[in-house]
Amino acid sequence: MPIETLTPPGSFAPIGPYSHIAKAGSFVTLSGTPGVDPATGELAGEDAYTQARQIVRNFRNMLAAVGGTLEDVLHVHVYLKDCADFAEMNRAYAEEFGTHRPARTVIGVADLPKPGARMTMNLTAVCNGSESDRLPPNWL
Repeated sequence: MPIETLTPPGSFAPIGPYSHIAKAGSFVTLSGTPGVDPATGELAGEDAYTQARQIVRNFRNMLAAVGGTLEDVLHVHVYLKDCADFAEMNRAYAEEFGTHRPARTVIGVADLPKPGARMTMNLTAVCNGSESDRLPPNWL
């Protein structure tokens, strides 16, 4: 099964040699994503709530690029620079995900590559929509 990769239009530029999305059939993974506002390329804010909310909004836009939604999310990994941010991350996460509760792992880390980032998240999803069967060739 071929693996397709892309960084969809309207996403912030990756900070390293990777794509935001890797897709094999209906299985989709999204790379570690900090709370960067794609319109500015800067963090959406300094606090955990604002960054977590922006991360999930970025996820929503990336999943839409492969015909998916947050309802297709199977598992989320959260990497917190300060575990004291757990409650505010949870508040934003719950607001953005609504009633869908995918499996999740939260890990405390010493540092993150994006200066000022309080957290990063990545996810796996299964997107079965017909739009996600094949990425547009110009996105490969």
